[in-house]
Amino acid sequence: MADEDLLPLADELYALPLAAFTPARDKRAKETKDTRIKALRKPSLAAWVVNLLVRHETEQVEQVLAIGAGLRAAAEGMDAKQLRELTKQRRQLTAAVTTRARAVARERGVRVTEAVADQVEATLTAAILDQGAAEAVRSGLLVTSLAATGVDAVDAAAAVALPSALGFEAAPVSRELRVVPDPEPEEAERRRREEALQAARGTLAEAQHDHAAAAKQVSKLEAKALQLSAELEEARRRVADLEEKAEELDEELAEAEDARDEAAGELAEAQAAVDRLS
Repeated sequence: MADEDLLPLADELYALPLAAFTPARDKRAKETKDTRIKALRKPSLAAWVVNLLVRHETEQVEQVLAIGAGLRAAAEGMDAKQLRELTKQRRQLTAAVTTRARAVARERGVRVTEAVADQVEATLTAAILDQGAAEAVRSGLLVTSLAATGVDAVDAAAAVALPSALGFEAAPVSRELRVVPDPEPEEAERRRREEALQAARGTLAEAQHDHAAAAKQVSKLEAKALQLSAELEEARRRVADLEEKAEELDEELAEAEDARDEAAGELAEAQAAVDRLS
C-alpha cells in the first residue's frame, strides 16, 4: 500500500471521535496487517479539535486560510495599510473561529480548556502566517498543534499523520448529516453571547496591544524630552558663565587699555626729554 493510498483511510480515522481513534486504527491495522496503519499517531486534543473544525466548519476554516493568503501577499508586496487591516481581521477571525471550535467539540461531549483553546488559536494563526501550516490544517490530518513566528518556516510535515497529507484536503461533513439535537434556546443564546464575548475580547486585546505600544512610545519621547531639557539647561548655564567671563574680560581689557594709554603718555614725555637733552 503506497503512502498516498493510506490517505482515504487516514481521513476516515482522523474524522472519528478522539476516544474511538486508537481502537479503530488498531482494528484496521490487524485486518490489513499493514504496520504503517498501526504507526498512525493519535492526535493531540488541540489537533483533533482543529481536524474536527476543518470537517464540520469548512467555510470558516477557508476564511481563515484566505485571510492568510492575503496577509502573506500583502507582506510580500509591502502594502502596509492592507497588512494592518488583514492583521486586525486575522486576530478577530482566529478568536471567533476558536470559540466556534470549542462549541463544536462541546456538541460532541468534549470540553476544551483555555490551554487547549490557546493551542487551537495558535494553530489557526500558524496556518495564516505559513503556507505549509495552511496545508497541514486543510488536510484534517493533524497529529499535533502548530505555532509560527512569521519568520521561521513551520515544520508542517512533522505535524501531520503522513508526509503526503500536505496537499490533501479532508472531506467536509455536511451540516445536514449531523446527528446532533438542536440546542435549547437558552443554550443557543448563551453560545451566541460567548462567541460575541470572545470576539470582543479579541478586539480588547488588540486595543490593549495598541495602547501599550503608544504608551511605550510616549514614555520614550518623554525621556528624550527630559534629556534634551537637561542638555538645554546645561547649555544655558554655560552661556551665562561665558557671558559673565566676557563681561569680566571687557573690564580687564578696558583697564589694560587705560594702562597702555597712560604708559604711552609717559613714554612720549620721556622721549621728548631725551630729545631736548640730546
